Amino acid sequence: MSIVTIRGQLGSGAPEIGKQVAERIHADYVDREVIAQVAERLQAKQEEVIAREMPPGGLWGRIAEALGRSYIADLGFGGAYLPAWQIPVGDIRYLQALESVVRDLASIQPIVIRGRGSQFILRDHPEAFHVLVVAPVELRVKRVMHDLRVEEKTARHEVERFDSSRHEFVKRYFEAEMEDPVHYGLVINTERFSFDIATSIIVDALRLKGEELGRRAEE
Repeated sequence: MSIVTIRGQLGSGAPEIGKQVAERIHADYVDREVIAQVAERLQAKQEEVIAREMPPGGLWGRIAEALGRSYIADLGFGGAYLPAWQIPVGDIRYLQALESVVRDLASIQPIVIRGRGSQFILRDHPEAFHVLVVAPVELRVKRVMHDLRVEEKTARHEVERFDSSRHEFVKRYFEAEMEDPVHYGLVINTERFSFDIATSIIVDALRLKGEELGRRAEE
C-alpha cells in the first residue's frame, strides 16, 4: 500500500498529518499548492530554470512531466489549478486535465496526495487508501485563529469560505458529498486524537491494508 489521498476541513490538521504520514512511510507529499507552483514555473517557459530546479528524477520533475501531459487538454498549465470558485461550471477540459495529472502522480510510489478530488479520481485504484480528517467547527476556528493570527470573525469566515468552495468543487466535478464517509477507508476526528496519533493510526491502517492485499494476491 503506497498511495494515500488525504482530504480535510480547514483547521482539521489534514496538511500536517499528511506530511507526517509521508515522512513515516518515506513517501513524496503533494498538495495543490505544490502542483500550482510547478505549473506557474512551467508557464514561465524558463527551460533552463526548470531543468535546474525540476530534474527528471525528482518529485518536481515528475510533477512537471504530469502537467506537461495534461497540456493536451488545451487548458494552459496554470488554469487547472484555479480556486474552485474561479473554474467555469461544467468545464470538462479542466476535469480531464486534473484526472490526467492525479493519475500520473499516482504512478509515483510511495506518495501522499492531498485534496483536489484525488480520492474520487483514484477511487478504483487498488493500492490507493483514502483518508478524511475532520474536527468540530469551533476547534477548527480556534486553530485557524492561532495559525493565521487573526481574530475569531476572520477565522470563522475563512473556515466557512473554505468549506463552501470545497463542497462546491466536489459536487460540481464528482457529483458527490466531500464528507460522505463511504468515499474513505478511514475517517479521523482530530478532536479525539492528536496529529501524531492520527498519523500513527493511518500508518498502521496502511500496513494492515497492505497485508490484506498481499493475502488476496496469494489466494
